Amino acid sequence: MARLKYDGVIEAVRYSQDDRISQVRMYETRRIAFSDRLVIDRSDLVERLRKGKRIVTGRRKTYWGNNFETGQRVLLRNGKMEIISTEDLAGEKEYLTGVPVF
Repeated sequence: MARLKYDGVIEAVRYSQDDRISQVRMYETRRIAFSDRLVIDRSDLVERLRKGKRIVTGRRKTYWGNNFETGQRVLLRNGKMEIISTEDLAGEKEYLTGVPVF
């Protein structure tokens, strides 16, 4: 089986009052399968990204189990403060393109 090009898939996001990501709902790889839905907070997401985990946006295909429609890669950028965003955004705003809010 070919190695996956990502370690996790974010399917929904929750933003705080100051427009920063507060929680995400995601799936994480468990060897050759994926976990159930996980709801993790910002600090856990930052920790995963610091460790070099490749996390993308997307959603699980209906009735296909471990298959996902993936989108853009999620990046952690350092500046005055850490910014979590998708590849296409450059600036100081945290936003995951195409990811619904829960």
